[in-house]
Amino acid sequence: MSNYKIQSSKFDIWTLDFDIRKMLILGIETSCDETAAALVAGGREILSSVVATQLDLHSRYGGVVPEIAARRHAELIGYVIDQAIVSAGRTLGDVEAVAVTARQGLVGCLLVGAAAAKTLSYARRIPLVGIHHIEGHVFANLLSNPTLPVPHVCLTVSGGHTMLLLVEAPCRYRVLGVTLDDAAGEAFDKVAKFLGLGFPGGPAIEKAAREGNGRAFRFPRPLLRAGNLDFSFSGLKTAVINAVRPLMTGGKPLPVADIAASFQEAAVEVLVSKTLRVALETGVKAVSVTGGVSANRRLRQAFTQACQNKGLEAFFPDLSLCTDNGAMVAAAGYARLNRGEVAGLDLDVVPSALMEL
Repeated sequence: MSNYKIQSSKFDIWTLDFDIRKMLILGIETSCDETAAALVAGGREILSSVVATQLDLHSRYGGVVPEIAARRHAELIGYVIDQAIVSAGRTLGDVEAVAVTARQGLVGCLLVGAAAAKTLSYARRIPLVGIHHIEGHVFANLLSNPTLPVPHVCLTVSGGHTMLLLVEAPCRYRVLGVTLDDAAGEAFDKVAKFLGLGFPGGPAIEKAAREGNGRAFRFPRPLLRAGNLDFSFSGLKTAVINAVRPLMTGGKPLPVADIAASFQEAAVEVLVSKTLRVALETGVKAVSVTGGVSANRRLRQAFTQACQNKGLEAFFPDLSLCTDNGAMVAAAGYARLNRGEVAGLDLDVVPSALMEL
């Protein structure tokens, strides 16, 4: 099964012409709490994208419970794949390859997607490609912005990841910085839970912050001026909790909007500052911001303004492609197939592979 020959001419996906043969790839994503599948033609054209969320299951716990997530993936994966194919007006026989997230994520969840992808590959005799979750997010922005130049600096920021990459060429990356503890999105979730705003925390914090004063509290900006490009948000989360607890016993209404806005400003400043610093140091002309937190309007506003001030372009995915989805996996799979990279049925999942891009 590892000796497939890709019957398509070599070309650069970053400047793809739609006149070239549109290979139809099924992308499967189950790395966390979204069961997702999509059909993408030619690495660029999204024919369908189906995402089954698990927010109703995990909201009562204030975060994702891995075992519950894996069980729900197993229940939904067949239905989601079928819906992706049917809603695209295609049949399983039309699918020419299957790509699946196999690296970086919750191990039980990754196993569900990998098992489904291997089954389809074996039964249909079609190529199988394993994709790194972070690479999928890189391609989410490419799907939304075909003119995204290379090289560029990419910030992937979500509930599970905060990572800075230099995208040197298609499928070639240099890891510049990672989170040393909590990811930015995880800090949003934990602060929102502490404030009683619910789960997921990103949208809840953003909504509350619209009515607040971002300068009401001066929370720390962790590692803002450190010599490295790594991130740390655990201390920021703790600073918020320590500042708010005394206010809870004062008998006055808690200024939730001001707290949310001030926390959000601190997180955004760190993300923007570090990303722009490395963009200027490397001499790239563009910055890509992707992942679930890239849907945050304040983050987009701050990045857009800061990039304009420095003569850079800022790119963001469509909102539907910010969170985990199968389309980004299919697009990344297309690029890997174009390089002749095909996995065997012994494809294994790797839950922690941040440095293996």
